[in-house]
Amino acid sequence: MAAPRSRMLDLLKVQCRIFSHTFNPENLRLGNKILRQRLRGAALASYYPRKTVTFEDLERAYRPMGLITFDPLRSHHEEMNQMYDPLNIQYIYTLWK
Repeated sequence: MAAPRSRMLDLLKVQCRIFSHTFNPENLRLGNKILRQRLRGAALASYYPRKTVTFEDLERAYRPMGLITFDPLRSHHEEMNQMYDPLNIQYIYTLWK
């Protein structure tokens, strides 16, 4: 013979009180499983090392001494500007005619 529903709910309530769980007889999705977990923020933040010195910091430090650093992206940009200078394009266009 099965136990009555009220008796089973009382047993479930006592069990939840003993094991520090939330009593949820309607089986609603409350998110308690996630909320009981430890926070992960500190562990994720410490995964990457702290930022120390960057290349730009070194450039700023050595610029007053007259030292020049090589930036490949900037040099490529300057090369492209010289290649496609409007005067040169105009000159090439006149030669083509």
